[in-house]
Amino acid sequence: MNNAETSEAPQVKIHVRRNGSYFVEGPAVLLDSEGNRFEVEEKFWLCRCGHSENKPFCDGTHKKVGFQSDVRVADHEGQKNG
Repeated sequence: MNNAETSEAPQVKIHVRRNGSYFVEGPAVLLDSEGNRFEVEEKFWLCRCGHSENKPFCDGTHKKVGFQSDVRVADHEGQKNG
């Protein structure tokens, strides 16, 4: 079992999808810039390409615009986040 799966409490997992969206699963709370809550299911996709007509949610436009990004943990080792 890896570190992301060891907690007893329900977890939110955010998957960075190759050339696509962020896939969010779990009991997530998504807020806008004013603190208003978006209604979301336990699984949803967030735009990562910046071209969605339904931001912050993904509408698949990344496929049409040829968005490419394949982020890997190894690419960020030793870097601080935040």
